Amino acid sequence: MEDSRIIELYWQRSEQAILETEQKYGNYCHSISYRILKDREDAKECVNDTWLSAWEHMPPQRPTLFSAFLAKITRNLSLKRYEKQSAKRRGGGQVALVLEELEDCVPAYGDVEQEVDLNQLTDLLNCFLEKLEEENRHLFVLRYWYLYPVRELAARCGMGQSKVKMRLMRMRDELRELLEREGYRVQ
Repeated sequence: MEDSRIIELYWQRSEQAILETEQKYGNYCHSISYRILKDREDAKECVNDTWLSAWEHMPPQRPTLFSAFLAKITRNLSLKRYEKQSAKRRGGGQVALVLEELEDCVPAYGDVEQEVDLNQLTDLLNCFLEKLEEENRHLFVLRYWYLYPVRELAARCGMGQSKVKMRLMRMRDELRELLEREGYRVQ
């Protein structure tokens, strides 16, 4: 079923919307959640929470890119669950590793909230991504949005792990420099 039709079902408050969403995007959302949580049951719960959240947000929202709308909800719910779990048991994992990698090139939380409009930062990040070569943009998004491990990125892109790590490091450095040039104080 077309996304526009599924969205219309949400607006009509038809429970069929959830069934159609599950059928079309269930595996996609589950893979996002599982990559963060590394637990099938937790991922399943987050995906179910995604459907509930989509139900609660439509109306009034009418997403233009339904898959991205669902991915964002799934990712945020999964990261929240991960934070709760990792507060209980401090351990490694891709989420902690990815956040640690980005730590040196993102603005300090308080500064962004107090001094800078979040939309401006979003535009700046989008411009950064648009200027990257397609392969590098793909690597960056897979690593820092979808949380792919370096090993999987290397296999997926047909390059060595050290090459992937070097490219990611260079992109983070470029991002940090861009943000500093634009007046953001990075950590």
